[in-house]
Amino acid sequence: MRFLVDDPVSPLVADGLRNEGHDAVHVRDYRLQAADDTTVFERASNENRIVITSDTDFGFLLARRRVRQPSVILFHHSFPHRPSEQTKILLRNLPELIPALEQGSLVVLEGRRIRIRTLPIVG
Repeated sequence: MRFLVDDPVSPLVADGLRNEGHDAVHVRDYRLQAADDTTVFERASNENRIVITSDTDFGFLLARRRVRQPSVILFHHSFPHRPSEQTKILLRNLPELIPALEQGSLVVLEGRRIRIRTLPIVG
């Protein structure tokens, strides 16, 4: 899978995904660490990448634009903050999340559960 890891999430998460064979880049790889959310969103969309972030503004972007792509994985504030834990939990759950991510979804990883909202977000 192809991922774009947003600046609030450690580049170590992108490294961990790459180590497991995924095409993952961090916004710093593009020198976009100071870019606004719209720029990151559009980059992910143009490159068919899934955004990984802890910035809730991406949910608002998805709702406002009413688009099916890019999918977004949101690390909720209750989700572990250590990059190694984040990567481990994401990789453990990724096989079950792939269908939702491929069709277009907002996936929220919380401390004790995973919520999936199919895109586009309407209403």
